[in-house]
Amino acid sequence: MTLRHVFLLSTFPVLLGVASAFAQEQPALVQVDAVRTEPLNQTRPVLGRIVTKRQGQVAVRVGGLVIDVRVDVGDRVTRGAVLVELDAEPVQYDVDLADAEYESAVADQATAEAEIDLLENELLRLDRLKESAAFSKARLEDKLRQITVAKSRLSAATARLGQYRAKQQASRRNLEDMVIKAPYDGVVTRRLVSPGAYVRLGDPVVALIDDGAIEIEADVPVDQLTALFPGTEVEVTIAGMRSGAAVRAVVPEENPLTRTRAVRFTPTVEAAAESLAVAQSVTLDIPIGAARDVTTVSKDGVIQRPNGAMVFLVKDAAATPQPVRLGAAVDGRFEVLDGLGDGDLVVIRGNERLRPGQPVTYPGAPGNADGEPATGESPIGEGQGEG
Repeated sequence: MTLRHVFLLSTFPVLLGVASAFAQEQPALVQVDAVRTEPLNQTRPVLGRIVTKRQGQVAVRVGGLVIDVRVDVGDRVTRGAVLVELDAEPVQYDVDLADAEYESAVADQATAEAEIDLLENELLRLDRLKESAAFSKARLEDKLRQITVAKSRLSAATARLGQYRAKQQASRRNLEDMVIKAPYDGVVTRRLVSPGAYVRLGDPVVALIDDGAIEIEADVPVDQLTALFPGTEVEVTIAGMRSGAAVRAVVPEENPLTRTRAVRFTPTVEAAAESLAVAQSVTLDIPIGAARDVTTVSKDGVIQRPNGAMVFLVKDAAATPQPVRLGAAVDGRFEVLDGLGDGDLVVIRGNERLRPGQPVTYPGAPGNADGEPATGESPIGEGQGEG
């Protein structure tokens, strides 16, 4: 072994120590995230369903034979559209009879009025003869009685006229009701009769749903109703799409088995209305308390130790351990009860290898030429922090 080899062997441990010390002085590249204070709206998912304000079976108002069904299942109809036609011939006979009876009553009333006019003229002539020898008191009294009887006949004729007028109107309404029309815009979901069937008063002929007047109904636990009042806005997931809805009403009836109350929401999903169906399931994010401001820290920055949770703060370009007291989890963050303040920079990547006081650098740090922000993605791999 030469002298040169002996020198190299003797100086190698020293060189390793110097290199190690130099490496320790190099700032560790980490990623940081700022502690922030922001409003907290905690929510809980509740399953709801699509309902409509108007749906049901369209019934007939008169009995009759079905001669035509104008619609089929799935047809979209507008208010006033013809759904079913009944045989109107028997009802037309009733209309003709009612018209004739009404005309007869009109004639009877006119006759009674003319008779009264005639008797009153005769009474007037008798009254002019009071001072003459031809005057007869008995004839005068008879004429008065005749006028009274004629007025009674006029009253009876007037009453019959009103009766026949009502009968005439009812028969004409029945004639109109032989054509069953849609009471509102909607979609036909069932066709309950076919031509040749006979329907009676009140029988259903078509089932109709107004899919343009949809709402969302959800059974909400009573302990979550404190944050719900008319106008409260919530987020809702319908058919995989996120949208909004607002509380229209909280129904004042509680289910004693589930301790829930029905809440009606007005959705804002006009663009997707055609793809919605009554009884379709939806998910609503119901607030479970009033909004409040909370200070939060990223879960990736929290390190669990036997004596409690801690984080590494970046102070004066060095890693500074800081014990923290945490509250509830808020998405990907923890509520901070004590130990941190708004704006503190917490190491969220590379923190498992840090030691107290170790120099650190991060994208966007003062003097860092890369110009990247202090928060967001960095070259450090994900999943480095302990949660």
